[in-house]
Amino acid sequence: QVQLVESGGGSVQAGGSLRLSCAASGGTFSSYDMAWFRQAPGKERDFVAAIPRRSVGTYYTDSVKGRFTISRDDAKNTVNLQMNNLKPEDTANYYCAAASWIGTWYSDRSEYDYWGQGTQVTVSS
Repeated sequence: QVQLVESGGGSVQAGGSLRLSCAASGGTFSSYDMAWFRQAPGKERDFVAAIPRRSVGTYYTDSVKGRFTISRDDAKNTVNLQMNNLKPEDTANYYCAAASWIGTWYSDRSEYDYWGQGTQVTVSS
């Protein structure tokens, strides 16, 4: 059983930066594919970025490419999301997720077995 705890959310102005972190415990972190999703009020939880085990590539939704960077540190059991040039449309609750096996797409939230409680990001114009 994996527990995920996000941190680093907050309020920033458009153009600013935030760094989200997700600390994992209770499992073998290096064996999990990790991802970030986000959910705005009244909307579905959407894929943001993923980084597979052994960091064999990274994946991003189109709207954050070139602005967000996902990384992982298996020695520290953490996955991070560096968010630059933030826009008001990035406002959402951001969730960390872990998957023991991705059968289809990294962007498919049904593939993920464990979720954190979320951290709020608010970007003002």
